[in-house]
Amino acid sequence: MSRQTYTYSQTFKLESGKKLEGLEIGFHTYGRLNKDRDNVVWVCHALTANSDVFDWWKGLFGANDYFNPEEYFIVCANILGSNYGTTSPLSENPTTGQPYYLSFPEITVRDMVNAHRLLADHLGINDVKILIGGSLGGQQALEWSIIEPNRIKNVILIATNARHSPWGVAFNESQRLAIAADRSFYANKPDGGSKGLKAARSIALLSYRSYKAYSITQQEDSDKKTDDFKASSYQNYQGDKLVKRFNAYSYWYLSKVMDSHNVGRSRHGIDKALSLIKAKTLVIGIKSDVLFPIEEQQYLFNHIPKAAFAEFDSFYGHDGFLIETEVLTNVITSFFKTDVKGKIIELQQSA
Repeated sequence: MSRQTYTYSQTFKLESGKKLEGLEIGFHTYGRLNKDRDNVVWVCHALTANSDVFDWWKGLFGANDYFNPEEYFIVCANILGSNYGTTSPLSENPTTGQPYYLSFPEITVRDMVNAHRLLADHLGINDVKILIGGSLGGQQALEWSIIEPNRIKNVILIATNARHSPWGVAFNESQRLAIAADRSFYANKPDGGSKGLKAARSIALLSYRSYKAYSITQQEDSDKKTDDFKASSYQNYQGDKLVKRFNAYSYWYLSKVMDSHNVGRSRHGIDKALSLIKAKTLVIGIKSDVLFPIEEQQYLFNHIPKAAFAEFDSFYGHDGFLIETEVLTNVITSFFKTDVKGKIIELQQSA
């Protein structure tokens, strides 16, 4: 399925009070709505991913995987601020006729979710059977479950939190410092800040992976080496890889989106906000995750009314939510009954 684009004809108001005209949302769909229109699986993607979930979450989403187009109508929308089809800093500002770059307005997870809601309305989706996301995707799924508790029937939250931590903010700020140190970032051109983005990605990887992963995959074979280490080459390779497919402006704004994530904002606190969720919820944590520590998922489990909890260890740390698809399939299968109605089984009540 190729990427589709939905254009919102009205003014899109942001949480900040600022407005966007001509909002475009890039998205993919797989499968078909059934006659009861109750087979929707909506995927919220993470920081630098795109809407082609069959490409980046293979093993969990695909023709022969748990979430398949024969059984489900699967939707994944590119997030606001990203450069994969949705309005972003590289989009044309209708007021100036030039790309926004650093004049792009501040956006939040709630703004992303409100864009998803517009697309869901456009597609005629009244009920989302399963809403799933990890990391920033999980933050979106959590927000949506609070904003529209009656629309979301089941939600799966993986390696995410209710409020971005000071630790997470510090990682993001370090990445933005790297981008800002690249003077070309302020040149307002599509490849501005590329060297800074490469450095930012290198910093980010240290929060996505683990000490153990680097110790095994990047270990040197010789005791004689004094330079040109595997780990150095790996950081450079991953930085270059992101630069080829992303841009520093989107990265800058999306990192700030994560920083501002707080479901308790304007809702009388986090606990009150989480109590509004009606969806039956599966919270999954990764014990080796240093960016979203397991206690953040345990907190969600303890404060969402109808929640179950699962945790697993992964050699890959935070990135395990993208890689350990067999483990995720087993956990999700045990959460749902195997019959076609997909009812909840062995649902634990939160404390």
